[in-house]
Order: sequence, then C-alpha cells, then structure tokens
Amino acid sequence: MEEEGGVTSPLLLRQGQEKVYHPGCPGCANDRRKELQEGLPYKEFLYVWIICLATSLPVSSLFPFLYFMIRDLHVAKRTEDIGFYAGFVGASFMLGRCLTSTVWGMAADRFGRKPVAILGVFSVVIFNTLFGLSTSYWMAIATRFLLGALNGLLGPIKAYSIEVCRPEHEALGISLVGTAWGIGLIIGPALGGYLAQPAEKFPDLFSPDSFFGRFPYFLPCLCSSLFAAVVLVICIWMPETLHKHKARHDENKNDEALEAHQSDYKDKDEQIPSLDDKKSLLKNWPFMSSLITYCVFSFHDMAYSEVFSLWAESDRKYGGLSLSSEDVGQVLSVTGVSLLIYQLSVYPRTNKILGPIKTSRVAAVLCMLILLGYPYMTHLSGTALSVVLNIASILKINLASTIISSSFILQNNAVPQDQRGAANGLSVTVMSLFKSIAPAAAGSLGHKNGSMLSSFQVTRWCSFFSMPSSSLDLSSRSSPSWPHQSPEQHDAGISVYVASQS
Repeated sequence: MEEEGGVTSPLLLRQGQEKVYHPGCPGCANDRRKELQEGLPYKEFLYVWIICLATSLPVSSLFPFLYFMIRDLHVAKRTEDIGFYAGFVGASFMLGRCLTSTVWGMAADRFGRKPVAILGVFSVVIFNTLFGLSTSYWMAIATRFLLGALNGLLGPIKAYSIEVCRPEHEALGISLVGTAWGIGLIIGPALGGYLAQPAEKFPDLFSPDSFFGRFPYFLPCLCSSLFAAVVLVICIWMPETLHKHKARHDENKNDEALEAHQSDYKDKDEQIPSLDDKKSLLKNWPFMSSLITYCVFSFHDMAYSEVFSLWAESDRKYGGLSLSSEDVGQVLSVTGVSLLIYQLSVYPRTNKILGPIKTSRVAAVLCMLILLGYPYMTHLSGTALSVVLNIASILKINLASTIISSSFILQNNAVPQDQRGAANGLSVTVMSLFKSIAPAAAGSLGHKNGSMLSSFQVTRWCSFFSMPSSSLDLSSRSSPSWPHQSPEQHDAGISVYVASQS
C-alpha cells in the first residue's frame, strides 16, 4: 500500500505488519535495503572494517618504539624511569577520548554516524602525523591527547555495524569491529617495530642526516596516516543509517502492533521494552552490567598492551626478555594473523553456541591462567622462548577479543537505535577513563618496584576481577527488562527488538 504523492512507501514485513519508509531518509533507505537483501552487506561491512583499522593503527603503533622514543627525548633521568614516563604518553590518548566520547556519541545520534566517522579519520591524518614529528615529551603528550579527543568514532561505528545488517548477522557485524580494531592494535605495533629508527635498520636507504634520520619515529606514523587519508576519501561514499525524520502517530501504531506480534519471543507474564519506554542509560541494567565488564577488561587489555612491549624490550636484569623492536613486531604480526582467522571463523560459531555471556566468562578464566605463566618466560631463551611467547600472545589476544566482542553485542542489544550512539559514546568514555589509568598504573608499578614483571600484576588482577564482572551480565537475562529464556531464544528476542527499534 502506498500513499499518493510519494509521502510514504510502506513495505510488508514478514510478520504481516506494514512499515512506513520516508523518502530521503537514510535510515529508512537502510531499513528497506535490509528487508530486501537477505545476504551479508559486504559493502557496508567494508566501510566498518577500514574505518576501524585506520583508527586503531595509531592507537598502539607507538608501543614498540615508545621505550626508545622516551629515551631519545631525554626526559627520564634513569633507565628504570622510562616506563614511568611512557605510561603517561599512552594514557594521554585515552584521557582525551574519555573527555569527548559521550559528546561524539550524542553528535552521532543527532547528525549521523557518517560525519562523526569522517572527522575521526581526519583527526588521525593530522595528529598522528604530528606525533611522529614530536621533538619534546610534552609535544608527544599533546598530540596524543588531541588525537584521542577528536577521534570519537569508536562508539558510533559500533552502532553502525549493528544497524547495517539483519539481526541474524549482528554477531558477525560486531565481530568485524572487534576484528578490525584488534588487527589494527596488532599491525600498528608491527609497523612501529619494523619501521621505527629506519636510519639504523636500513642504512642503505636512510642516512642519519636524512629527514627520517632526524625524526626516527616518523615513518611508522606516516604510513598509518597515509592509510587513514585513503580511508577518508573512501568514506565520502559511506551510506548513513540514522533516521532523519520525526516519528508519526501512525508509525507508532504500527510499531505497537509489531511489538504485540513479537510476544512469541517472550513468556506470557514478561514484557519486552516498548518504544515509548526510553529508560535512562544509567538505569538500564543490561547495558550497565555489560559496560562494567567491558571497562574492567579494557583496563586489563590496555595495561597488557603497554606492558608487553616494555617488558619484552627491557633488559633481563629488570625482569624483561631483552628482545629487539623487530622481535616484538614479529610476535605481534603472528598474533594479528591469528586474530583475523579467529574473529571471522571461530568467534561467530562460539557465540552462537554458548552466547556472549558464557563465552566471555570462559575467556576471562583462561586469560587469567595464561597471564600467570608470563613471568616464567624469563627462564627461557632462543627457540623455546619464541615458540612459547608466540603461543601465549595468540591465546591472550584472542581471549581478550572474545570478551570485548561479546560486550559490544550485549551493549548494543540493550538499547534502541536513537540511544545507541549515546550509549556507545558513554561506553567509550568510561572505557577510555579506565584505559587512561591503565598504562600509567602498569608503568608506575614497574617503576616503583624496579622490575617490569611487577607490571603484570595489574593485568592479572584485572583478569581476576573480570570474572565476577562477567557474572553481572547474567542479570540481564533475569531482570524485568528481558525474558528469562534459553540463549537461542533470548538472542532471537533481542534481535527482533533491535530490528523493531531501527
């Protein structure tokens, strides 16, 4: 049924109800595409992938060379103090992101996901390049802070990955965010490890008096910035998913009828939240419980990322492994390949069988057990050290990505579309606060005790605390907001609810 004049164009849904689509509304166009296209939205997934990759590359690309950068900036009076100062450089990015992520999320809900994504990628091009040209400690901190403050696309891009796909593909969509982000966090350090100090590593190509000899840490930053510039151009054709029209009375009637039909997904005495029941995010317990888990483990993951490279490159007399930046880059490259395979082939199946809550709980236990073995690697050397370190790194990063991806799914399924940008913005804000504390805490602990092994205490504590935090998500099943069902029924009910909100 269509109205004259092209005002609205309803499309029959599978449930037998009519959905009103508004001409010129990008959100309606996206909904229509999802109804007609049953397969995967490859083009939209590609946008998610490259944007997340371009944004995540500079986040951790500095870790392999940060130790040497702080040393060359001559801010640390003693070698043992380098980890202390390095921690604040790593924390400055997260502090900047913490202060602005909620604002960027609200902007994405008002103006759209696309403009926020474009501005975020543009900030990478500018401030990541300037970071590579840093000539002082405070310039390095300032450029990293501004990069974090103006790069607010992580929350909106998570919402975008949910909105572009049908409910049955949500796990894969959110896995793409986790995969691309995780790959960037692995390839970034690999770039930093291989390309930093090119005059020393490639003397035939770069002389000490050349530009790259005077700025030894600019080349890896330049490479990631050039990739971001290409992504920035591609984003011009990125489709928007936010609805730009106001809800009409007849649409509300249709939505109420649709919600009534969806009662098959719940018990008779329990209710799925209605469209008009827009709870405060802070009172939304399913969302807040998954947020707590996400933040605790984000603290752990950032502390680990900061500590791993510093620990691996530190001298053995300080509890390190005495590895070179190339060795660290090789380990992280292998880990990145494993993460790509795991997120695209293993995690979606695991999530389908166990559900996001059980999956994250098991991963937290295994992650803690793996970290308990890291201090004993100092007794190994040669091939044995290389094999054990690669295996441990592969297991650790894949378990961490499992917990983070599961948290993404729980958070986005707990809120309607018009709150999704703000919810993800709040999530990134609190997560960034935790991540801004993590590098400084880990580095300071190693500095205080004179051993980088002490820094791993932070990561072990967080793995321990992430287990009870994961159990908080159980309440999202039994709370009044969501029916108490089997994992398959529960996920189906959530998917239908999210689809009705879009």
